[in-house]
Amino acid sequence: MSAEPVSLVPATRLMEGAGVVVNRTIGTPALRSLDPFLMLDHFNSTSPGDYIAGFPDHPHRGFSTLTYLVEGHMLHRDSLGHEGDLATGGAQWMKAARGVIHSEMPKQTEGRMSGFQLWVNLPSREKLSDPAYREILPDQMGRLPLTGGEVRLLAGSWGTVSGPDLDLLTGLVCADIRLSPGASLELPPDLLSGRSAFAFLISGEASISGRSFPEETLAVLSSGNPQGPSIEMGAGPGGARIFFASAVPVREPVAAYGPFVMNTRDEIEQAIDDYRSGRLTR
Repeated sequence: MSAEPVSLVPATRLMEGAGVVVNRTIGTPALRSLDPFLMLDHFNSTSPGDYIAGFPDHPHRGFSTLTYLVEGHMLHRDSLGHEGDLATGGAQWMKAARGVIHSEMPKQTEGRMSGFQLWVNLPSREKLSDPAYREILPDQMGRLPLTGGEVRLLAGSWGTVSGPDLDLLTGLVCADIRLSPGASLELPPDLLSGRSAFAFLISGEASISGRSFPEETLAVLSSGNPQGPSIEMGAGPGGARIFFASAVPVREPVAAYGPFVMNTRDEIEQAIDDYRSGRLTR
């Protein structure tokens, strides 16, 4: 897909994990990837049947994941010995690299479970490096006040405000943008030029450069072009909450199979063999 600024990609409803309902935008036939972003899943339901089965133990190799919990409570455990208590407004960053086996299971039996999981590619030199994990609490995020809103930085910098440096390889910037009714925000050019960037409407009503922005739709704002038009996001009468991410493309071949993302088919087959033989995390 040729991803020009403000092209819209509707979500595809899928079942993941042990039976969790997700709405996927990046990683579908409509948008296979948005280098370096490999996948974006949005989960959002008040029905326990849509999330209660969670994501039992499963492997990853060759990329990093960012999980952001808009509302709810989940527990992360992994083969590195980490245990993360992910609650409303919190995030976690996991560099799977050469191999991690982990689980993400609900710690609630009712109420809303809402959030995102974003997969970010690793360059070939890092795919078999040491894995790592980091938990990001809400008070560790950068906060940029706006005239009519706020930007909460899960990762990277926005102007003079910085959040956690999660991925220096791609310069990842990730934010939860909250706009009051009728407010608008022009995105900084340095988060668009030469980078891939997208926005996803979490709730409310919004427009992007005058174009209506429906819920469960991803807006491709930039796809690595050196320079593009300025982009303004605006909120409707009910305000808007938007999930935003921007990063520098890796620009390498991608070979993917399920939870493994490498550069060649041979590397994928090696990852599968390593997992089956118990060598993935060694």
